Amino acid sequence: MANQRTVAVLGPGGTGGLLAALLSRSGHRVLCLAREDTADVLRRTGITVRSAQFGEFTAPVEADTELREEVDACLITVKHTALDAALTRIPPATLGDALVVPLLNGVEHPAALRARYRADRVAPAVIRVESTRVAPGVIEHGSPFTEIDLSGDGVPRDRLDALAALLDAAGTAARTTGDETATLWAKMAFLAPFALLTTRYGLPLGEVRTRHRDELEALVAETAAVSRACGAPADPARALTRYDAFPPGAKSSMQRDAEAGRPLELDAIGGALLRAAERHGVPAPVAERLVRELRDAGH
Repeated sequence: MANQRTVAVLGPGGTGGLLAALLSRSGHRVLCLAREDTADVLRRTGITVRSAQFGEFTAPVEADTELREEVDACLITVKHTALDAALTRIPPATLGDALVVPLLNGVEHPAALRARYRADRVAPAVIRVESTRVAPGVIEHGSPFTEIDLSGDGVPRDRLDALAALLDAAGTAARTTGDETATLWAKMAFLAPFALLTTRYGLPLGEVRTRHRDELEALVAETAAVSRACGAPADPARALTRYDAFPPGAKSSMQRDAEAGRPLELDAIGGALLRAAERHGVPAPVAERLVRELRDAGH
């Protein structure tokens, strides 16, 4: 993808808006798919990014409510709770040969996407970034990094490598990984304890790792055991070291959604973890209790 490519972005929010702006700034044609009111703003104003890593800039994008032409790749960056409704904006016949690149939390969405689109074009990715949409077309990027791991069992490796190079040249630290299961579970094993505990107690990570240390250690061990049972390596001690290195004020995206009264990705994260545990006969009592308590609280 050395020349200009056309990339669709389904859901130009915190993550999608950042990637759309970076790709546009690096010379590619970007088509954002969103609701009509958001699409109208993006057509008029483009996307403005405020970032310590990338600076402040505004990039032009095209926008529509539905994909109406072939593209080289389609990044899916909506929340899991909005996925089913959002996919109606991407007709399978229109998508054709394009790579479908979901950057979603959880581990179950690739199967659903492969049932709808070409299985050998679905390339699940994970992104490590803190980025928030503060208004339509306005993105605040807070993390000093934007890292993407791109995978896809059955996807031609040259297609993955070309897309990784495209994203890397746009400013992200993007790479192709060889094992889809390991890639998805590497994020899941870190995200699930972080999301469940910070949301359940309404506390930032610094307080969770001190006031609820026993639960954190137990949940990390449970999640690592499930990850290993699914065929992905996991190191509980290393995970705890990562939690301890995070800024004490860090909040999970699930916690921020709870504070804002938005739907939670509880089923995509906690529910998926419990379903995997049940399939493999791995006990997960702490995860079960936390998911139950969050559901009982109306989430």
